[in-house]
Amino acid sequence: MKPVAVSQLNSYIRRVLATDPILSNISVVGEISNLKHHSTGVYFSLKDSDSKVSCYIPPSILRQLRYELDEGMEIIAHGYINVYERGGTYSINIKDIEMQGTGDLAKAFKKLKTKLAAEGLFDPIHKKELPLFPSKVAVITSPTGAAVEDIKKIIRSRNLYVDILIVPVMVQGQNAASSISHAIYEVNRLFPETDVMIVGRGGGSMEELWAFNEEIVARAIFASEIPVISAVGHETDFTIADFVADFRAETPTAAAALAVPDIEKLKTMAKDSRQRLLENLEACIIVKKHRLETLDIGNLQKRLTDRITISRLKCDTFKNTLEHLSPKNIMERGYSAFTREDGSFIKSSEELKVGQTVRTVMKDGTVLSEIKEIRR
Repeated sequence: MKPVAVSQLNSYIRRVLATDPILSNISVVGEISNLKHHSTGVYFSLKDSDSKVSCYIPPSILRQLRYELDEGMEIIAHGYINVYERGGTYSINIKDIEMQGTGDLAKAFKKLKTKLAAEGLFDPIHKKELPLFPSKVAVITSPTGAAVEDIKKIIRSRNLYVDILIVPVMVQGQNAASSISHAIYEVNRLFPETDVMIVGRGGGSMEELWAFNEEIVARAIFASEIPVISAVGHETDFTIADFVADFRAETPTAAAALAVPDIEKLKTMAKDSRQRLLENLEACIIVKKHRLETLDIGNLQKRLTDRITISRLKCDTFKNTLEHLSPKNIMERGYSAFTREDGSFIKSSEELKVGQTVRTVMKDGTVLSEIKEIRR
């Protein structure tokens, strides 16, 4: 056989591996080690007790990844074998990742929580208030689960004046996070008049609730102009969505009660307030009436007359003071004032110079003069 160049050999191997039915779509179990983030993607080794293999995640896949990776995590990497021809090495080019065990899920949860907290996504300053009297509530959840029926039932029992917009989404599985985040963006875009949004589902395992722990869902909630109530699982379940949402409800039914006021309770409160107001008003009228009946009219007239007299004396004093200080009265006594051509007053000879034009203001007119001599 004729000798081939190294580049030809590596190119041939790459084509052979790319067409292999097993190696072109392979799943490998192992532990992450030597994890490195780079602008061109993420690089790491997948190892077991006896061997290891290089792995690569391109940026396009990394943006869709469901988990925050860390050293020591045991994962299932789905992808294909690719040869780096220039270096003569091969790696698994990853298309998706699954976690092995709840311990690794908890580790991914903690790492993403720390990352988003450092960016300020959980800060109270960003939390929006819920409206007191919403007219439209959007519910983003599975259309077939028990949660959506519970939410509708609670809202209808509390308030018949609220419109309910059901937005059906996937709530678990590989595509659930993109389905939920897309729905949040679309409600903001298409239904901006929505007053509050409930995002959630019923209970489940950590893996089943994982869509609400993914970064794209957290960022969609944070970007929402509409207040978001997170209602995921049961009271003891906590997700990333709970931390970034404006309010966290223990269950979907609690979210429904938090979103809308109870009309019957409001009517009762209004009735009680009206009764207390009438009672207070009646008591106030009785007190005022008693004061009028016991009032000494003659003494009141004298006090009013004295106040008017004192006020007139004060007005006369102010008037005399103003007239005494009036520039017009001063000029009547033969005084005048020097000003510049722009009208500003000249207060000292130090402000004058020979040849300067000044204006003399008297009681009945003005004179324009030129300075010939200054004696200080």
